[in-house]
Amino acid sequence: MLSIYPIKAFQDNYIWCIQNNQSNDCVIVDPGDEKPVIDYITNNHLTLKAILITHHHYDHVDGVAPLLTYAEQLSGSKVDVFGPANNRIKAINKPLREGDHIALLGTEFMINEVPGHTLDHISYFSPQDPLHSAPWLFCGDTLFSAGCGRLFEGSPAQMLKSLKTLASYPPVTEVYCTHEYTLANLSFAQAVLPSDATIKDYTNACKIKRKSNQPTLPSTIATERHINPFLLCARDDLQSSVAQHAQTAVGDELDTFTHLRAWKDSF
Repeated sequence: MLSIYPIKAFQDNYIWCIQNNQSNDCVIVDPGDEKPVIDYITNNHLTLKAILITHHHYDHVDGVAPLLTYAEQLSGSKVDVFGPANNRIKAINKPLREGDHIALLGTEFMINEVPGHTLDHISYFSPQDPLHSAPWLFCGDTLFSAGCGRLFEGSPAQMLKSLKTLASYPPVTEVYCTHEYTLANLSFAQAVLPSDATIKDYTNACKIKRKSNQPTLPSTIATERHINPFLLCARDDLQSSVAQHAQTAVGDELDTFTHLRAWKDSF
């Protein structure tokens, strides 16, 4: 039986731990800081088997090398490090590309290249199987709950295509992004679509979770299709809102997305 636990890091990062509750083997996703991961693994008597990386930013990779040293000193066992085929991430020994499949802890992950936030960004999708009740998506900083990552390296066209790829997964797919940005993103979503009752209701539900110090994640693809403005760029009311803010006509979905991302960057 597999479970996923959030390990808090920095100000608002989640490092995800995929854990086999019978064998106590685990896989860590995007460890930007090794300290909370080592504490969690030690306190729960886990064995690190692999690390998954979505992209090269420091808050996703800086803990990798210390974790490898920790695992080697503890048991002498080799830890596989999966990630994008990018020479900037020296610790990767299992480079991945579009359409690759890997098997870990008895479940399969499919790889998509999802550039936009960075050019090397990939995601990991695990389809539904007997080990858990819903598919899983580990999407790093591409798709956030109610938002998407900044375009540090990629183009609006690349990011829009990447978001469409992720949004095409089954509605019940659980979305494990790596930042607790949900309330800030929902504040922007309400500015864009102030009359949207679904966004208002979801905002209230997330506020209750955060008051109790609970994560707003995982979200689901079904939820994101209704509350994430970056997935709603074909909607007439969103296009009208973006055009009014930009004080210019918007021509199509990509044009809308481009202006919407620029609006969020200065929000």
